[in-house]
Amino acid sequence: MTVDEVSDHLWRFAAGVRKVGPPDRQAPLTGAQGRKRRSQLSLKSSIYSLQFTIPITLWLCLCCAASAGSARGGDRAPGAVAGVRLFDAGKSTPEPLSGEALGRRSGWSEVPENDLTHKFKGNAVLMNDRLAVVFRRRARGAEVYSIGAAGPALRTVLAPASGGKEATLWSLAIAENNAGAGAVDATFKAAGGTKLTVRYELKPGQPFVQTEARGGVSGLRVEAPCRFAVIPDFFADDIVIDAAELPVAATDLPCDNLLLHLLPGGEAMALTVVQAAEEDVRITLSGHGEQRLIRGSELAYGKEGKVWVGILAGPAIWHVQDVTKEQAGRVIRLDWTAPFPAQWRVDWRREGNLTDSWEMLNERSDGQFAKPSVLGGQELIPADRQRWTTVLGEFKYPAWVEPGGQGCLQPLKTAALRFQGPAIIYPLGRVPATALEVFTVLDVMRNTLGVGPCEYVLDVEGQHSRYKGRATCSVRDTLNPIYAAKQQSQRGAEIEQVLRDLMSFIRHIRGRIENYVAFGHETLDYLAQQKRAHPELVERLAELETLARALDVKFAARRDKIKTPEDAAAMVEEFRQTLLGYEGDDALAKCKHFTEAWVSIGGNQDELAGECRWAVKMLRQRAGLLMAADPRLAEAAKEIRRRSQLVLRQPAIHEGARH
Repeated sequence: MTVDEVSDHLWRFAAGVRKVGPPDRQAPLTGAQGRKRRSQLSLKSSIYSLQFTIPITLWLCLCCAASAGSARGGDRAPGAVAGVRLFDAGKSTPEPLSGEALGRRSGWSEVPENDLTHKFKGNAVLMNDRLAVVFRRRARGAEVYSIGAAGPALRTVLAPASGGKEATLWSLAIAENNAGAGAVDATFKAAGGTKLTVRYELKPGQPFVQTEARGGVSGLRVEAPCRFAVIPDFFADDIVIDAAELPVAATDLPCDNLLLHLLPGGEAMALTVVQAAEEDVRITLSGHGEQRLIRGSELAYGKEGKVWVGILAGPAIWHVQDVTKEQAGRVIRLDWTAPFPAQWRVDWRREGNLTDSWEMLNERSDGQFAKPSVLGGQELIPADRQRWTTVLGEFKYPAWVEPGGQGCLQPLKTAALRFQGPAIIYPLGRVPATALEVFTVLDVMRNTLGVGPCEYVLDVEGQHSRYKGRATCSVRDTLNPIYAAKQQSQRGAEIEQVLRDLMSFIRHIRGRIENYVAFGHETLDYLAQQKRAHPELVERLAELETLARALDVKFAARRDKIKTPEDAAAMVEEFRQTLLGYEGDDALAKCKHFTEAWVSIGGNQDELAGECRWAVKMLRQRAGLLMAADPRLAEAAKEIRRRSQLVLRQPAIHEGARH
């Protein structure tokens, strides 16, 4: 049996022992006579795995085999290798290798496994089945190629951050060389003789390079020219950086563990991952108008000393669609087909150059839609895509993928939220139908940081929506029929429990509202301190003050309608005293008097909680964008983003945390 045949059999075995994804579940509906569709309670992900003990050599073979497979028959892409291999190209080249030359490997020799003393005669090339990392003498960094069906393609250059000084490759040392891992220590020499050493490591089947600071290096420069960069946000909305809108030559971005470079053409993305978001990300820009590009990003190694750079490549791996205000309410059949099933995210452009992030629905064979979540599980959406949330009210869900992969958008037609400008689509996470060998953004983060740290970054506990007590509309829909049937005497214990649940619900939502209002006041105090300390930033800080004051404006508009928890408690006590055992002919009418009042309180509380969340999300995103426009705001922006995440944690179910 050949090595490739063994690889194929092991690939099939590896694919067979993994099963991911919970069954679909229908979201419960509450509300008056189905008038409102409430967001689903978050479903916990269920991941089933088979755990067993196998020899380490077999495990390495499994890794190699899994990496060797593909969605179409298990054949490797042109130029790919099984496992990890290190090559000596025999000669150095003054320019980056073409994809064709990398695929042919003409004149190359493989460095024998476990040989750590080899002296390279030419370019050194570290490869697995997905990536090739090329080290050329006097090059400014390691050149990373993706390996796909169309052959290898240069995607990014990874170089030590040298403070603007020119640094070129000076020497190489092999740190590890076997089928399970390959690592090379590359030393670059800068002007003045300063030496900067970075370790580059590849493992089987992984679409990322692990880099590690080994000497004299504080950061990594990722050269991946692009117009758009995305900072994914799991609590609010992504930050989308459009180079055409940033006039500066260099600026800082908030470091939130992940940064996506959306490479031109929609066929590749470069992802940077850091474990500890200790320092800002520095980006440099050049060019004019729509030809203006983000040239690269610089990330600090920090205490962990590692930065990972992943490449997701393939036709239509990301897409951009320009949306006009005239298209509101219209169905747009995109010139884009999803290349694989996934949790595709759409970053819509809204007013003020802000982003509104939505997960695309996946249409099922029965006509219903599945809405995926980063927490696992899927919510079922009806065939008409009709949806209700606080703030937006009733609307048709605006983004979905048809069974054949056809992407569709239908921009909202509502005064509350208007879309206009570039809408960006990319694969955020997996769904049950995602093939084993396919990688998404979250897959790269999990495989680099590990499951535990990844859950910490996602703040899984803080993501879950909370539901306490019984919604006021449910209280009405329970009590009114009891009194209509004249069963209040025999069902007194049930009524008592409903009343207790009512107060639990009102106090919970009111608590969320008060947290938001307190956040607004604390933010205004903080911004006032910043204005005194930095008078040169008064104008910029005023933009954030306006957004923070919106919380008080929203609260004042509904103060009289939401009453106070004490007012609601007094109404409950009056109900107990006058109606609990009352059986007069007007009992139902009196009951309705109370239940409608409670529904008014509850409905206004729900809307206010949703409005407050929207205001905080806008403030959080605007802080990041202002930091990009003016790096002097970095300290204030990062503090506001930190505080905003705390108040956004553990939302009430009616806040509509994720549309």
